[in-house]
Amino acid sequence: MARNSIAIDGARFWSTIEASAEIGKGPRGGLARLTLSPADGEVRDLFAGWCTDAGYALNVDKLGNMFARRRGTHDNLPPVVIGSHLDTQAAGGRFDGIVGVLAGLEILRALDDQGIETRRPIEVVNWTNEEGGRFPPPMLCSGVFAGLYELDWALGRTDEDGTTVADALNAIGYAGDAPVGGREFDSYFEIHIEQGPALYEAGIKLGLVTGTYFARGMRIEVEGVNAHSGPTPMDRRRNAIVGAASVALEVDRIGLKYADREAKSTVARLEAWPNKPGIISDRATLFVDFRSPEKDLTETMEAEIRHALVDCAQRSRTDVAVGDAWSFNTPVFDAGLQDLIREAAAGQGVELMELRSQAGHDAYNIAKIAPSVLIFTPCDEGISHNEAENTSLEDQLPGIQVLAEAVVARANR
Repeated sequence: MARNSIAIDGARFWSTIEASAEIGKGPRGGLARLTLSPADGEVRDLFAGWCTDAGYALNVDKLGNMFARRRGTHDNLPPVVIGSHLDTQAAGGRFDGIVGVLAGLEILRALDDQGIETRRPIEVVNWTNEEGGRFPPPMLCSGVFAGLYELDWALGRTDEDGTTVADALNAIGYAGDAPVGGREFDSYFEIHIEQGPALYEAGIKLGLVTGTYFARGMRIEVEGVNAHSGPTPMDRRRNAIVGAASVALEVDRIGLKYADREAKSTVARLEAWPNKPGIISDRATLFVDFRSPEKDLTETMEAEIRHALVDCAQRSRTDVAVGDAWSFNTPVFDAGLQDLIREAAAGQGVELMELRSQAGHDAYNIAKIAPSVLIFTPCDEGISHNEAENTSLEDQLPGIQVLAEAVVARANR
């Protein structure tokens, strides 16, 4: 039986999920809410309104990261922070990241409802550009907060239209004044739908992330020569699309080579220019990621991909090079916070599965500067980054309840 606990208002939480789902709707019922788009600005305004209406101080930093703060009785102490993101992929779901931010808001509201004070302040953060779908790399702004990237570098990142992060922040009114990072978190908690089928298939409502995959990402540039598709002899062609296609096939081949060791490699995006009929394109860009549960294997895959680029360039008579490269290193999540989650789950009678995370999350970055923990809740069939992504209030409430108990225990220690 569950012990007496913080009363989460499931209907109120779900109403915030439904309100979010009305902003930036995709054509198939999901969301198309790329970071710093007008739709992202609209959902930020909605979240900000909820926070300020509840009396929480709202702080926005120079990258648009939003922090809503509920005061503690010892308010000078570093805050306990709950976080995730409100942006989505171009064809994303209604829950990825969004559950984490709005669950945090519901926990603060529930504490208010019951007049529960905490020793330390509790903050809820909406991180900018977790997805990286518009401005690579993913988890960009939590990365700056954690000191992994420079602020000016992040502000200068561009989308496919040449718009910078700085321009996009200004366009939606979320270029805040606060410094990015440089302050202490007591601890960081993140709740997220699993984005995989393990919890769903097992019928278990809560996952505790005890490890992650070693991941790498690259932007690969291919340069050829623009020419007419008719008279240009085949042996004189330097078609950037052909070079990019060769790279894509090699990336896929390397992932399949190590698939029995749970490795994966993906060409997530391919752009070409001019990309018109009757013309040989002279430029192409690919965005690639690859990951595995073993550090050495991920490094092997990276070495093989880089070596394959040389062969791709020779075969296609193009120049192929890695532009940007980034990594999502496996963090060490805090053992004490993991035990706190286990204790809260046991106290609530919630069965828990320990598992690895295969996707990237802002918790990866924050784990480098503060004790952090990541927990998962189920999503139907494990479908994510897809407009068909789905879950239910019934599947989310146990995880939110456990999160609330653990956060309050940490904030009162």
